Amino acid sequence: MPLARKRILVTRTRGQSSELAALLEDRGAVPLLVPTIEIVPPESFDSLDTALAQLESFDWLVFTSANAVEAFTARLGTNLGAPFMVAAATFIAHEWDPRIAVVGPATAKAVQAAGLKVDLIPPRYVAESLAESLAPEAAGKRVLLVRAAVARDILPDELKRAGASVTIAEAYRNRIPEESIPALQELFASPKNLPDAITFTSSSTARNLVALLDAANLILPPSVALASIGPITSQSMRDLGLTPDIEALESTIPALVEALDEKL
Repeated sequence: MPLARKRILVTRTRGQSSELAALLEDRGAVPLLVPTIEIVPPESFDSLDTALAQLESFDWLVFTSANAVEAFTARLGTNLGAPFMVAAATFIAHEWDPRIAVVGPATAKAVQAAGLKVDLIPPRYVAESLAESLAPEAAGKRVLLVRAAVARDILPDELKRAGASVTIAEAYRNRIPEESIPALQELFASPKNLPDAITFTSSSTARNLVALLDAANLILPPSVALASIGPITSQSMRDLGLTPDIEALESTIPALVEALDEKL
């Protein structure tokens, strides 16, 4: 087992780290859980609540993360005073049948867990591929894009160019968990504590880790391998001065673990 006893730093949120940690443990690795992201409500729910009030007017619902799905369904249940499954049944009874597009399989799983059907998953699990796949369906359609408060605009821009009317609803935002600073200081306190690799599952994990390291007055040793989930995250890492040593063949957690297994 190539990953046997390898210490791998997992930088996902506390709630999302379990899948990656479990897959690493299956390969004999030792996952080190230090979240660099905390999911919190947006500064305002105004854009999402406005969209929910006219939900039946949209032809497409688009989700770019499982976090967006979970925040959307939670807010929907709050607004209707009922769990989302009941809300979904209400929409079906009113013959509201939106099509749903997602960026990848993890997001699709979250949609399906809410009792809804996914109509479109792009061949590559990035916003560029989702925009390319959805564009032929977009002309003259109303699209609700549910996403984080800070996100790249490649998807809405491309859909607008394709003739869609796009509404962006901010459902959550990423915050840096300051309690991770002492955990990182302990981890990097001596060479024997160092991880063999650090995993980055989004651009936010890279940005936030750099900010946490700066706050902790730490520098990444060159001996630590940096593993990226895909090309978008890799580019964000390079922009931050980090060089990805490992990149997954597709933007999924299993593919990231496979890449670590092959190259670490």
